[in-house]
This record gives sequence, structure tokens and C-alpha cells, in this order.
Amino acid sequence: MKQRYVPLEKQSKRKQKEYHAKQRGDWGNVNPITRKVESAKLYNRKKSKRERYDSGLDFFVGTYEIFQPMDADIWV
Repeated sequence: MKQRYVPLEKQSKRKQKEYHAKQRGDWGNVNPITRKVESAKLYNRKKSKRERYDSGLDFFVGTYEIFQPMDADIWV
């Protein structure tokens, strides 16, 4: 028996979904995420913290705060 043509609008949702899935292509090796290059002139809080941590300044800042007097009036 010959199959009849049924318009897409009258087909079931499942059949419509299968049809549209076949029509869609893939992106291949292209990643469709939008990217932008950050300006080097802008302040980046994470970058400054990372540089300070990598340089070892955190250790010296932490030890300096420990040895500070609790009450400055004692030393005056």
C-alpha cells in the first residue's frame, strides 16, 4: 500500500520532533560559545590575589599582623 503524505502540522509531536532532528545539522569542530578577550587595562581582583599569593607576600603580611601590639598606647 502506498504511504500518504501527511503535512507536518498534522503529524504527532514525536514525528515532528524526529523530522526537525533530522533537519538540524551539527556544528562540527566549532564551539558556539561566545567569547571575548578581556582588556589588560581593567582591574581584575582574582588576578591580583593570585599574583600576591604566588609571590609569597601573604606569608609576610600574615606574620606582620600577628606581631603587631594589641594596644598602641602601651608603646607610646
